Amino acid sequence: MPPRTTPTERQKRLGAELRKMRLAAGVTTDHAAGLLGIDRTKISNIESGVRIITPDRLRTLACHYACADGDYIEALAAMAQKRERGWWEQFRGTLPVGLLDIAELEWNAVRLHTTQVMHLPGLLQTEEYARAIFGGVLPALPRLEVELRVAHRMQRQQVLDGAAPLQYTGFIHEAALRMQFGGSVVMREELEHLLLMSERENIVLRVVPVETGVFPGAGNAMTYAEGPVTQLDTILLDAVGGPIFLSVESQIARYRAHLDWMEQAALGVEQSRDFIHGIASDL
Repeated sequence: MPPRTTPTERQKRLGAELRKMRLAAGVTTDHAAGLLGIDRTKISNIESGVRIITPDRLRTLACHYACADGDYIEALAAMAQKRERGWWEQFRGTLPVGLLDIAELEWNAVRLHTTQVMHLPGLLQTEEYARAIFGGVLPALPRLEVELRVAHRMQRQQVLDGAAPLQYTGFIHEAALRMQFGGSVVMREELEHLLLMSERENIVLRVVPVETGVFPGAGNAMTYAEGPVTQLDTILLDAVGGPIFLSVESQIARYRAHLDWMEQAALGVEQSRDFIHGIASDL
C-alpha cells in the first residue's frame, strides 16, 4: 500500500510509539526492517505515520524489541487495526486537519479532562455560542466555513451521549463564565446548557473563581485525553495557529500536575453549579 500523504495525529502517535520502543531496545532500522522482510525506508515511514502497519507485524516488532507490557502492546495493536472511517472524515478537505484530529482524539479517549480560561468547553457549547466564537476570528472566516465549524463542533459532542458516554471533567475559570460571546441572551442560554449538562452522571464541572489568583497554565486552554493505557495519554493545547498535541512523558507529567492543582483549588460540584447559576441569573 502506498504511503499516506498526510497522516493523522493518531497515526503519527502510533509511529512515534514504535520508534520509542525500538530506540529503547537499541534496535536499528535495518534490523527492524529485516524482522519484517521489508526495506529500511518503510520502517522510517511506519515510524512517521505515513505507512500502515498491521497488528500482527506490530506484535512481531514488540516481541523483538523485548517489550513485556502486554496492555501497552495490545493498545498499540488496536490503533493499528483498520477501522471504518470516522464521522469527522466528512469534513476532510473543507476544514483544517487539526480540527479533525481533535475529534479523533476525543472519539478514542477513555476519559477527558479540560481546563478553560476564556472560552467555555467546546463539547458543551450551544450552536449560537460556537457561532459567536467562530464569527470573531481574524481574518474573518467565510460564512460557509463558520457554519461548517459549528456543525463539526456539534457533532463532536456525540461522545458525551449514547450507551457508553465518555467520562468528562471540565475545570472552568470564572473569566470564561463571564465573557459574553454572542451577547447576554446567547450567554445565558449557554450557561443554562452548562447547568443542564452538569447533571449527567458522566459530566463533572468545577469552577475556578477569580479570587483563586494565579494558577498553572493560565494562558492555555488544555485537554488531557486519557488513553487505554497511561503511556498513550495525550495533551492538546489550543493555540492561535492550530491545535498542539503533546505526548512526551515529561510534558504529560507537567499537565497532569496542572490538573491535580485544579482538583485542589476549584469549587466543589454543587458549589460550581450554584456559582454558574448565579452568573446566569444576573444576565
